[in-house]
Amino acid sequence: MSESLLRRFDTPGPRYTSYPTADRFVDTFGPADAVQALEQRARAGDAPLSVYVHIPFCESVCYYCACNKVITRHHERAPDYLRALETEIGLVTAHLGRGQRVTQLHFGGGSPTFLNDDELSGLCRVLHGAFTIDAAAEVSIEVDPRTVTAERLAALRAMGFNRISFGVQDFDPAVQQAVHRVQPYDSVRELMQAARALGFGSINADLIYGLPRQTPESFARTVAQIGELKPDRLALYAYAHLPQRFKPQRRIVAAELPSAGQRVAMLGDAIAGFLARGYTYVGMDHFALPDDPLAAAKREGRLHRNFQGYSTQPDCDLVGLGVSAIGKVGATYSQNAKTLPEYYEALKHGRLPVQRGLQLTGDDLLRRELIMALMCQGRLDFDAVERAHGVRMAEQFAAELQQLEPLAQAGLVELAPDAIRVTATGWYVVRAIAMVFDRYLQGDRARDRFSRIL
Repeated sequence: MSESLLRRFDTPGPRYTSYPTADRFVDTFGPADAVQALEQRARAGDAPLSVYVHIPFCESVCYYCACNKVITRHHERAPDYLRALETEIGLVTAHLGRGQRVTQLHFGGGSPTFLNDDELSGLCRVLHGAFTIDAAAEVSIEVDPRTVTAERLAALRAMGFNRISFGVQDFDPAVQQAVHRVQPYDSVRELMQAARALGFGSINADLIYGLPRQTPESFARTVAQIGELKPDRLALYAYAHLPQRFKPQRRIVAAELPSAGQRVAMLGDAIAGFLARGYTYVGMDHFALPDDPLAAAKREGRLHRNFQGYSTQPDCDLVGLGVSAIGKVGATYSQNAKTLPEYYEALKHGRLPVQRGLQLTGDDLLRRELIMALMCQGRLDFDAVERAHGVRMAEQFAAELQQLEPLAQAGLVELAPDAIRVTATGWYVVRAIAMVFDRYLQGDRARDRFSRIL
């Protein structure tokens, strides 16, 4: 992309892991609504299921972090949480039915590796007792490199984890000190080598640009170093500095943040660096080696998107377990209580800990289909939409199609009478293209709650 286009789209916008986005959830949606959705699914058949488990604990705070987390060095807090998780799993399966087939299981956080091996294996046994984990399921875990050794990775592999994600962010020592996350390159390299030797099917690394003390030159070194390690997948996120919302970010010195021009340079150089090292651009901020299933899904038009990001799994229901976890069942979204006291209190009284959510309308479902087609396939065919929903795109979305005209003139989309196609350049700002169809966002000026598109 040209620098002028990069600057033009250096604005906030949703990541569209869902539509409507989570900020639209309402607290009038509660446990009874979630129960109804689970029971409707139970009656509908045995479609595959995805399960997400949130482990909130971290030993130390990373100043950039916007995740729901509990900072503590008291590992004795883990057993109470695990008992609560087991209670929640029991409540979910009471309404959903035991033995539902799971094709995707993901542990996130926080730091799931805050739990010791016995605790993690015990939780895996509970999950295997409640669900039928498919033999070919993607079973993944997020790992803080500071909390694991090669021996711990071997234990995770023995538990059945076959995919792993390392939180790297940046290798520059000055940047690591500024965000309170020091992890030397050599230790990450050794862990990735161990994970590869242990047979993890896909290794991911997360990077963040826009952090304090980063420069285009320093981040180029990080890109080169991660290129040497050659993880199967890469996620490149833009740091969103929102100290008014996320308390740990108040420890970041705003004067040390890179300028908008430097951020644009970092992004452009990183994209060029990854492509030069053989990575396929999957979409938005994800890259994968050509033989990785994510790259294959992109080539074959099978890419999907859920609350964990891009996925090779077909669009399916998602059960979220743990404090703050989000689920999608049928035409509903639900989110658990965000604090441990509230989460524990609901479970103590035998209630699902759902605190808010959303029942999607017909318009929501239609627009979700449009947005996800653009985000995942980069193409929107009018005929399929019109037949499925009984609408005429040219009439119902006349205003949105008109809004796409400037993007077409900029070479980001191609507009045909029967389709919208995202160009190779447009993939870098696909969020901005999808935003055109976001009814909730139109006229909404309070966009600063989102991360920046670039």
